Amino acid sequence: MGYNFHKKSATVMVALFFYFNLCTMKIMLLLISLVFNTKPIKHFTYFGRDREKIHDPAFYNNPNITGAQIRYAWRQLEPEKDIYNFSEIEEDLRFLASKGKKLFIQVQDATFLKENHAVPKYLVADTIYHGGEARQCDDNDCYGYVARRWDPMVAERFFKLLRKLSEQFDGRIEGINLPETSIDISEKQLPQGFSDDVYIAAIKQYMKVTRECFRRSAPILYANFMVKGQEGLKELYDYAEEIHMGMGGPDIKVNKPFQMANSYPLIRALSGKVITGVAVQDGNYDVINVKTNKKVTVPEILDFAQNYLRLDYIFWCTEEPYYTKEVLPLLASLKK
Repeated sequence: MGYNFHKKSATVMVALFFYFNLCTMKIMLLLISLVFNTKPIKHFTYFGRDREKIHDPAFYNNPNITGAQIRYAWRQLEPEKDIYNFSEIEEDLRFLASKGKKLFIQVQDATFLKENHAVPKYLVADTIYHGGEARQCDDNDCYGYVARRWDPMVAERFFKLLRKLSEQFDGRIEGINLPETSIDISEKQLPQGFSDDVYIAAIKQYMKVTRECFRRSAPILYANFMVKGQEGLKELYDYAEEIHMGMGGPDIKVNKPFQMANSYPLIRALSGKVITGVAVQDGNYDVINVKTNKKVTVPEILDFAQNYLRLDYIFWCTEEPYYTKEVLPLLASLKK
């Protein structure tokens, strides 16, 4: 009996030894996998229309900032019908290249101030474009304009702009992004030709044309909120995976419930399948992190972007004092 007992004990001990070693190996392999699957994020500074700030040495001397994201309005790029002016893009591209930096352009067709218009004047003046733009209004007031993206006549003009841009800049710029899909349209007085289904179909066409135009530079659509809510958003993200179109949004609001219930899980799900990029914009540095009940920190924003959203690109805005005191030092401290 004693012999059998010790023999069985030895057998159990050997089995346990191999079991625990197998578990240890699995854990190590998992950790190694996590380390090597953590893709490096490309950091860009989002200057908006403040192009002159790319000449700031604090920006271009920071080794971990890949480049600048600059916004160019459609009206600026096409001042007259079929007359295109890309001189500012060329100027910015040349300067950034001289400093070893890249350019990511945002083509803007919407505004958020009453006095600002993003679409060319001829779209507003010529009746075949049905006004060219629509007012953006919330429950209290109207505050800006958005191009009639759902109008085939207007859309075709925008597509022509994209084709002209691609002829000159595809492969020379780091990427191009279209502005956010979220728009404020009064349900009491819908613009001519607008419906939920028409708008979804129109945005998918914008995605298709952008992807066809830009094969070497990274194309991204800011899809944050959409008609039909999560259903409408998911249709866009599914289509993005199908055509390999980059996706993202205009805000990194750490753990914010509304965003967590809309675009954030969809962006995360596309990680590794298509390019993803999200901007840190004005106000994002003041968000209350619901997990800590404190104002979010810049390292928390980076951690959320890298480990939850799993982004390829972050576009950091220059809101002060955060940009100078927190963002630039953090980025400079990162190891390549």
